[in-house]
Amino acid sequence: MALAGKSSGFEYLASTEHSRCLTATHGLDLLRLARQCDEIDQLNEVLEGITFLKGIEVGILEDGSLDLPDNVLVQIDLVLGAMHSNFELSRARETERILRAMSHPHFTMLAHPTGRLIQQSAPYDVDTPRIIRKARNRGCFLELNAHPERLYLFDTYCQMAKEEGVLISINFVAHSTYDFANMRFGIGQARRCWLEKQNVLNTRSLCELGALIQRTMV
Repeated sequence: MALAGKSSGFEYLASTEHSRCLTATHGLDLLRLARQCDEIDQLNEVLEGITFLKGIEVGILEDGSLDLPDNVLVQIDLVLGAMHSNFELSRARETERILRAMSHPHFTMLAHPTGRLIQQSAPYDVDTPRIIRKARNRGCFLELNAHPERLYLFDTYCQMAKEEGVLISINFVAHSTYDFANMRFGIGQARRCWLEKQNVLNTRSLCELGALIQRTMV
């Protein structure tokens, strides 16, 4: 994956496996996550031309807490929070759940901010404008997933994020090196939403990205 990223011209990649609460996808428990972090550290010692970042997509639980403890999250380069269950809660409770998670001191980015799957499942029933304003005040980021069935952020939400000064990350689901090609769909969605380079988190250099991420670790 690292070599494919380098061939694609990327300066960095992040591994963001699911955390332990998502058992259906064999989410990483504490031991497996620690082992993966060690392997990434070893890999970065020999990699040239690209850096592999240690990330995790941690589950946002029903009460808004995160699925992994602080002493683990503090060792991760970037922490994505995402809802994976309890979608039957009321609009108010789902929104508060996300807002509480975003207030966590180790929270970099809200993944799946709408949760939609095109022609498969509707978006979450949440107050997205309020979530965008929370991201602005908290200084964290929102995901625009490049997978053609996801493209989570609608044009109106991207425009609102841009107006609020919230940076969007064009992430892509890559279960193999073939999935790198999906990045073009995310870029296309960003262009459709009139986002520019300065509005996108991962157009930054690794040094710039690191400084922005560090500011989210309050």
